[in-house]
Amino acid sequence: MRLDTSQQMRTDMKLRMAPRMIQSMEILQLPLMALQERIDQELSENPILVDLRESTTPESESEPEAETTASSAEETASTEVDDFGDWDSFGEGHRLSRAAMSEESDRKHDAMQNMASRPESLHDDLARQLGFLATDPKIRALAEYFVYNLDDNGFLQPTLYDLVRDYAGDVTTDVTIDDAEEALSLVQRLDPAGIGGRNLKECLLLQLTPDTPLRDVLQTLIANHLDDIGQNRLPMIEKKTGYSIDVIKEAIEGLSHLNPRPGARFQANNNQYVLPDLIVEPTEHGEYEVRLADDHTPQLSISRLYQKMLKDKQYDPATREFIQKKIQSARWLIESIEQRRNTLLKVARAIMEHQKDFLDKGPEAIEPLKMQQIADRVHVHVTTVSRAVDDKWVQTPRGIFALKKFFGGGTVTADGEEVAWDTIKQKLLEIIGKEDKQNPLSDEEIVDELGKSGLPLARRTVTKYRKALRIPSSRQRKQF
Repeated sequence: MRLDTSQQMRTDMKLRMAPRMIQSMEILQLPLMALQERIDQELSENPILVDLRESTTPESESEPEAETTASSAEETASTEVDDFGDWDSFGEGHRLSRAAMSEESDRKHDAMQNMASRPESLHDDLARQLGFLATDPKIRALAEYFVYNLDDNGFLQPTLYDLVRDYAGDVTTDVTIDDAEEALSLVQRLDPAGIGGRNLKECLLLQLTPDTPLRDVLQTLIANHLDDIGQNRLPMIEKKTGYSIDVIKEAIEGLSHLNPRPGARFQANNNQYVLPDLIVEPTEHGEYEVRLADDHTPQLSISRLYQKMLKDKQYDPATREFIQKKIQSARWLIESIEQRRNTLLKVARAIMEHQKDFLDKGPEAIEPLKMQQIADRVHVHVTTVSRAVDDKWVQTPRGIFALKKFFGGGTVTADGEEVAWDTIKQKLLEIIGKEDKQNPLSDEEIVDELGKSGLPLARRTVTKYRKALRIPSSRQRKQF
């Protein structure tokens, strides 16, 4: 019986940890402007939180004292949310009832209503939808974790195995691949249709309904013939499927109405003002210093007055429970923000150390870099790196760039030199841009031109990158 009770306590702890972990992921993923808006919103809704920059109350009365800001993820996981026994005692202050605190929270919230807020993101929208679904809390928490690992197009790029491993490592919980399949199925039920697909085929198949015209034909074409459709090989499709050309054309027309990027409509306006999260500056010794650009971000603390009230037995249990919940929420936020700062700074420094040639010479000197390399270097999971660089910008001596700009594959030349994809892309576009449009270059001739520029690549490599850039073949580029 004791063992069962112990197991139940561990299960309860795991479920309590899940919201904290999800909040930490969400805060990490926010760019600076969105983080500041999130903090302002929390300040308006939680009277326990104080911005030290704006506090004008005399210290002898109720001046807030900064709480410890998340010394480490391990300490956060092991700290009980109701452990307030080590706080100092303070002098008498103004006493507020629970109703008065709620009124103060409402007043702050009302003051925020006229402030513009950022558009709802894909992840915000999906997380909100999940809240309306009746399901096991464990599966819903895992589904939320998946939601925050979707890319901008709504695809789930990491494998379920990697996601389960990362999730289990973050919350010390027991999850299985079967749980992951159930959670993914939950995500794939959300709107817009196609969300949570692990590749283009699955994304498109998820958008088919029993009412979709030619549904069976579309299932066959999507599952087996997307490449044939792209190459306009309709006779081959006819031969393999037995469908007539007319039926195939009608199905392709239906296919054109499906959305290959269901999450794209949530992407921010490209004209939106960019506020860098990080700044890279040269030092006197020819090196580079990386720092966070968060000088104007509110400095959060927990009100000393409410800390004192929590321990005061004169207040009724309901009031003290209200304060405890607000303090717990405030602590989680402060810890998540500090964890974001530490993770973002470590990741950015590792990126800039790898891309020093870019800082010295410019974008043409960007080196091939995979997120796994940075994850190994700073000892975090690759999905943590992905969240850290998502929608983050860095101000460098070479201009302002998205952190994702510094990641990309490459290839090895015939001389054994590793070359970044961006370098090949720029040169490939330059060569094709200068070609004779009436006599365009074949892939073999492009190979020769790249070789003259010091990029000896194989023809198949050139063909692969040309297709990745969606540049037609020489025959299709020819102008008469």
